[in-house]
Amino acid sequence: MMSTFQLSATQVQAYHKSGYLIVPSFLSAPEVTKLYNIAVGDDAMLKHSFDLNDQTGKKTKLALWYKPGNDAYGLLTKSKRMIDAVHQLLDGDAPVCHFHSKLMQKEPRVGGAWEWHQDYGYWYKNEFLLPGQMLSVMIAITDANIANGCLQVIEGSHKMGRIEHGFAGEQVGAAQHYVDLALKTMPLVHVELKAGDALFFHSNILHRSEANLSDTARWSLISVYNRSSNVPYNEPSNSSTVPIEPVPDEALLQWETSGLGDNAGFLEKEKDEALK
Repeated sequence: MMSTFQLSATQVQAYHKSGYLIVPSFLSAPEVTKLYNIAVGDDAMLKHSFDLNDQTGKKTKLALWYKPGNDAYGLLTKSKRMIDAVHQLLDGDAPVCHFHSKLMQKEPRVGGAWEWHQDYGYWYKNEFLLPGQMLSVMIAITDANIANGCLQVIEGSHKMGRIEHGFAGEQVGAAQHYVDLALKTMPLVHVELKAGDALFFHSNILHRSEANLSDTARWSLISVYNRSSNVPYNEPSNSSTVPIEPVPDEALLQWETSGLGDNAGFLEKEKDEALK
């Protein structure tokens, strides 16, 4: 299984120092086009998407699923370049597993904000014990910029450890006092991405995004990875401890693929334990 992609030692060091890493052109233009065309026409994705309100009532639409199959998203999630990169960044050396993926759909003018939070602020409730063995990878399916509500991070905030979280609208938000202290101490970064860029970010980095007030949609795929050794004690899905069998990087373009099926293990909003 050939793959020429490898993070450099400098990139790995930058991730651990800052809590995030941008990899430009992680996907080729044809790969981005294929993902986008499938995403906008995916009936299963549309059927299983739901809205989450921010504190002002603006809505962000998302679909979340646990089982990466041989659909276009699954082939990207399981691609050798992805698994190798994640393996380089996570603490420990146990096999890499897929916890869940979600397609974030911030539509023009109506796409809501995400409040300041740490992903581990959610996953701590699932009783994962080792945040350094969890990370997220955001793939920009469309350009993400300040105008359409790109992700913002507080650089280095993953070193603060977990911060208390409570509800903000229908979302879970970090304690504002500690967010304010972090903003006084560490740089605020607007993570602008071109379609096809990848953002790797630590489970404890503070991040948020503004509402999309522009005329362009912001679509992104976020996949969450975990070491098999980081066993959760309060998580009904078993996906986070099932080692991934990587597929060739070429599979996304060369294999016959379509959208997700109903058997992908979608999260329904009323069963929304992963987001609480």
